[in-house]
Amino acid sequence: MIAYLRVGYIARPHGLQGAVKLDPLTDDVGRFKGLTEGYLELHGQYTPVQLCVLSRRPDAVVVKLTGIDTVDQAQTLRGGYICVDRAHAAPLPEYTYFIADLIGLNVLDTNGKSYGKITDVLSTGANDVYVVDGGKLMVPALKKVIHSVDLPGGTITFHAQVLEEVGFFAD
Repeated sequence: MIAYLRVGYIARPHGLQGAVKLDPLTDDVGRFKGLTEGYLELHGQYTPVQLCVLSRRPDAVVVKLTGIDTVDQAQTLRGGYICVDRAHAAPLPEYTYFIADLIGLNVLDTNGKSYGKITDVLSTGANDVYVVDGGKLMVPALKKVIHSVDLPGGTITFHAQVLEEVGFFAD
């Protein structure tokens, strides 16, 4: 299980004092309210950071990281991520999961047939779509399709009959 969850992608510097614009990687930008600590993920390394949220919009969050005081310093963070550890992750409603926890799950149907692993989750607006083995199978994330999710066991099971109706098979 991944220890850190990405909540924002550092898109670019913002202003002249070292602030950065984040593209939110969460369904609710309200989760940034009161966020004062996190982790900077940059080049595969996680560094604890103190931060101050300067503004929030549905499509962007502007934050100031302690110790980053110039545009040049902020520029070095471009392409990084602001993360939180699991203890500070936003609580999820029942039957919802972090995308990071779904990636890598073995995909089965209720008849026991194996389809591979979830390799990506696409956010389409209406509902997410699970991508299995790089696109060999695409499945809408609908309650009627999902039979069970077993994170500790590393599997997601779909109702076989419904999967045949709504799944997109590449072959």
